[in-house]
Formats: sequence, C-alpha cells, structure tokens
Amino acid sequence: MERKELLLANWEHTYEKEDWYPPLRDALSGLTASQASWRPAGEAANTIWEIVSHLLYYKERLLHRLLDTEFPGSANDNDDTFTPSGGPEDEEAWQTTQQRMGDVHRQIREKLASLSEEELDRPLPTAPIFQSVMSIMLHDACHTGQIIQIRKLQGSWPARRHFD
Repeated sequence: MERKELLLANWEHTYEKEDWYPPLRDALSGLTASQASWRPAGEAANTIWEIVSHLLYYKERLLHRLLDTEFPGSANDNDDTFTPSGGPEDEEAWQTTQQRMGDVHRQIREKLASLSEEELDRPLPTAPIFQSVMSIMLHDACHTGQIIQIRKLQGSWPARRHFD
C-alpha cells in the first residue's frame, strides 16, 4: 500500500468510518447545542463544542495550506482555538459547526486524493504534507476520545453501540 492510500484510508477512519474507535462524525451524532455546550467539572475541562471548534481551526488551516490560500484564522495561541461559534441554545450555529467539519474533512480528502506520492513530501510549511496530515489524524483521534468521554459523563453516549 502506498502512503497516499494509507493516508486516505485512515482519513476516512478519523471522521466517518468505524475502526478501532468511533469516528468523529459518530461521536457528534445526535448531540444538541446544549449537550455540546455542557462542561464537565474541573477548571481545565472543555465542552464538546469547544473541542470541535479547536479541531476545525487546525483542519481549516491545513486545508488552506494544502490549497496554498490565505488562512483567515486569527487565534493568538492554542487556547483561542477553543472558542465556539454559538451559545448553548443556538442549534443553528451548532448544526453549522458540524456541517463545516464535514465539509472541511471532505475537501481535505479530495485534495489528498489529487496529490502524487512525490507531492506528499512537499513542506507544509516545514513538515512534509504526509506528516502534517498524520498529525491532524492523531489530533482528531485524541480529541474524539475526549468527546466520547464527555458524552459518557453527561449520559448522552449509548450504553451499547453496534458497528460494522
């Protein structure tokens, strides 16, 4: 299997296709804005919506780098990337956030599919594309686990799941 095939297969697992852990799309499925805004106890705890906003920031930055377009993000530091686009009762903003996640994931996949094996070695901006993409996938996997843990704490995760 070539690197590109490996990247694309694992890219699907991070968002939409079950593997060793539920994909991000499943981890977010059925959540209301209120549930996505629920904060576990602890000063350092983030809400699901804050985590999704953080993931979006870095995935959208990756997409702009892949497309060689200007990234409009304006975070001063990592903490700034956890700012959600709406409040606990703003269902429309929550749905828009989830739609953005699906859209950016699909667009990155399309761009990756169009690259040659050699292009995967191009710096983005310093690390090669394949390494940058792998890093984002690991980042998504880590935060997907956090989202599932938060859902378990709030009681919104099913006691039993069935997957193929």
